[in-house]
Amino acid sequence: MRKSLLGSLAALGMLSAAPFAAASTIEIQVNNTMSEGGSESAAVERFAEYLEEQAPGRFNVRPFLAGSLGGENSVLELLNLGQTQISITGGNWRQQYAPEYDAITVPFVFSTWDEVDAYMESPSGQKLVEIAEEKGGIKYFGTQHRGPRQMTANKAIHSPDDLSGFRLRLPSLPVWLEVWEEIGAQVVNVPAPEIYLAMQTGQVDGHENSLSSPYTRRLWEVQDHIIMTSHVMFPWNWVASKQWWEGLDAEDQDVIAEAIHVARQHGTEVERELDEYYLEQLQANGMTIIEPDVEPFRQAALPAIERILSEMAEGVMDDALGEANDD
Repeated sequence: MRKSLLGSLAALGMLSAAPFAAASTIEIQVNNTMSEGGSESAAVERFAEYLEEQAPGRFNVRPFLAGSLGGENSVLELLNLGQTQISITGGNWRQQYAPEYDAITVPFVFSTWDEVDAYMESPSGQKLVEIAEEKGGIKYFGTQHRGPRQMTANKAIHSPDDLSGFRLRLPSLPVWLEVWEEIGAQVVNVPAPEIYLAMQTGQVDGHENSLSSPYTRRLWEVQDHIIMTSHVMFPWNWVASKQWWEGLDAEDQDVIAEAIHVARQHGTEVERELDEYYLEQLQANGMTIIEPDVEPFRQAALPAIERILSEMAEGVMDDALGEANDD
């Protein structure tokens, strides 16, 4: 994790000083909005290593991290045009191409990664993928798990009742606002760079994000509690330009698909280890870890969840909620 990704790839011979590799070499740009040092760059490195192990000198992997080719939407457009090859992308592709099938974005619908992956394999999830391929010109390869989104708070939160009057910072995502307001929180929109100051001045009482947020922002200086709600399981997704992919030989497609599978598993494991590390460090710096019964939060959110899902495509609610929707 501490070694330079670029240095590692150069040592493997996976980077070329020339703008384009030799004609016999396939260039693969891999895009992501996160900076080097996390599970994302670890996955890119493993992807490159595996390709070199299986087909020495055949592929030239070039990482474009920290949004160096643009944000997620810009990269999605480049993929559509065949002007870049692969992206480890977040949820924008679901919202941009098939929002009527995007149950994953709704808080408190899924509580485990198994449930998220099962939804992507369901008829609704497969329809989502199909529409994205048709509209966005992308080839979907599967999820890479990220740390679940949790809460931080300036007081103990054990039940929805504790959120009455609680000023919760949220991004401007209407679905998230609707769910948290249904639970009882008072939603406040604050730009991400201002989260610390907003907590320090009492403008907000808490926020929600993956554990990397309170760790990297040193929020133990202005917050006392971590509330382990795991309310959104928001994966990375490996996608490729369909135009580029269909121009590859079957043999090259096979080894690239294998490399993506290996990289996704590696990135998921690194993320799990990082999440455990963040939690340990937050606790070591004085934050109290609360593991509430999440079901009352989910039940409080359910009217909003059902409203949102009922406005999506037919079958989404059943595929998302399953047996829970039959109770």
